[in-house]
Amino acid sequence: MHIAKLVVVGVGLIGGSCALALRHAGVVGQIVGVGRTQANLDDALRLGVIDRARLLEDDWTAELHDADIVLVAAPVAQYADLFALIAPAIGIATIVTDAGSTKQDVIATACAAFGPRMATFVPAHPIAGTAHSGAAAALPGLYDGHIVIVTPLPETDAVALARVTALWQACGARVATLDAARHDRIYAAVSHLPHLLAFAYVAELAARPDAAQLLAHGGGGFRDFTRIAGGSPEMWRDIALANRGALQAELRAYRAALDELAGALDARDGAALERMFARSRTARQAWETAADRRRDGGEE
Repeated sequence: MHIAKLVVVGVGLIGGSCALALRHAGVVGQIVGVGRTQANLDDALRLGVIDRARLLEDDWTAELHDADIVLVAAPVAQYADLFALIAPAIGIATIVTDAGSTKQDVIATACAAFGPRMATFVPAHPIAGTAHSGAAAALPGLYDGHIVIVTPLPETDAVALARVTALWQACGARVATLDAARHDRIYAAVSHLPHLLAFAYVAELAARPDAAQLLAHGGGGFRDFTRIAGGSPEMWRDIALANRGALQAELRAYRAALDELAGALDARDGAALERMFARSRTARQAWETAADRRRDGGEE
């Protein structure tokens, strides 16, 4: 595939890494970055992530009429305003896609903005990231071997879907398809809930009078469990609110598991604790084995 002109709205870790990966793959011509702050756009220019920069407060939509693909990689709470600006400005052949971590709300917002042009909007979610943000954190290999989920609608144009699929494959990713509602339920359980738990745990420790002493003694387990609490508060606020229904169900299930633990501790029931820990270890080991097979190019 070849993309003559790519416009990335939101040149942070996700959008910037996509741009760099496509550049390294030699499949993109011109990359235009659109963002809120000049400092971040300057970083993107300096690092070769983009060729040209436009601030959101300026008349950046003039860049859209001849764009092949527009990638929206901003926080999902900004999508309504962004889509309202993008929809009337894109060219007849322009494909729009996104990198949002939730999909039902994104699709509803896109439908309201794009109307009859909705067929050329392809909802997507790259499953990759680090604890860092901004254009300076962008990595050309961020998506290597990772999954990108696409959640097309019945009316999604086959050519648009194929182009977006090829885009992410050129980044080194593997592309899978899910129904949007199913996507949101799955990622509430395996991504959004763990982030909320990590944020809540670190916030609770940090609020204690002896927080400095506690944190000074944090070791490998603390580091592993809390790494994702270093993510963008703005981004995760938006994800939590956008997927609040599925997340509330997951929080209820997790509270039940905590109650089970508390009950076992109250009863000094070591056997119950060991059974839960054993189930967890077995499931974690099975997941790790399957993940290793996928990284090695085995079964999906």
